[in-house]
Amino acid sequence: MSVPFEATLLGTSLAIEATLVAVMPLAAGLAPAPPVVLLLEPQAATSAALAARVAARAERRPRRPMGTDWTSCRHAARTHREAVLCVPRTTIFPDGAWRGLVPTGLERVLRTIRAAAQYRPRHLVEDDPSQQQVIPYCIVRHSDGTYLLTHRLRASSEKRLHHLYSLGVGGHVNPGDGEVGDPVVGGLRREWAEEIVCPAPATASLVALLNDDTTPVSRVHLGLVFLVEPREGVAAVREVAKLEGEVLTLEAMRRHYLNMESWSQLVFDDLVAGAPDRAEHSPLVVELAAAP
Repeated sequence: MSVPFEATLLGTSLAIEATLVAVMPLAAGLAPAPPVVLLLEPQAATSAALAARVAARAERRPRRPMGTDWTSCRHAARTHREAVLCVPRTTIFPDGAWRGLVPTGLERVLRTIRAAAQYRPRHLVEDDPSQQQVIPYCIVRHSDGTYLLTHRLRASSEKRLHHLYSLGVGGHVNPGDGEVGDPVVGGLRREWAEEIVCPAPATASLVALLNDDTTPVSRVHLGLVFLVEPREGVAAVREVAKLEGEVLTLEAMRRHYLNMESWSQLVFDDLVAGAPDRAEHSPLVVELAAAP
């Protein structure tokens, strides 16, 4: 006989009609009864198989955990693949590290980087202060004496610097930057084109070496500070989803000082002390193309 009943398959209720083939009571002296056999009708079997396939596909689909920051996940994956130019701390600081900006001995610094720096996997050196990751750090100064100040938004890749203000624009030096010459120059030009919109060519002059061991981010990086002066017009940030930019005088910028990155605080103090005057004696001057 046919017996309708409802079954649940992987969380889905299905109305199924089963046919009872045989039920034999267990009586004294008789052989054990055969099991109850349920035969699904073709239509019910098809529905059950479909439900099983849908459930299996959902199980394979990656699920986003509550609170996942996909920007950070993408940054972590990129960091794992990226190689960055590094120089051993003991090589660049043979007499011990210091804090601040040093405007002298820049020729020696450049020679040391060219002779001793190597590309290393970024994820292996990101928390290793024995290796200094080289960062060309651009300070944009316009002809009217104003500067470009940026504010890191949540979408910025470096989560340790979210919501802080920065006077500098720059980034790591990668293997492709040295394919046609000095990797520091190549990295400077690439970062400028990627991060800045500037209507006219600009001149970048190396004015100082920057080191700061007071924060987890700064103690694994070595800054090559370039003063970048566009020939005309005003520079702006390109990646507006990650950064906000404004053009300010040093005096107007003072109100953001306590919310600046440590590097930017050091640079601000140096600019107030007259860093632009050193640009004409720079050992490394780089011409940058317009970045429309």
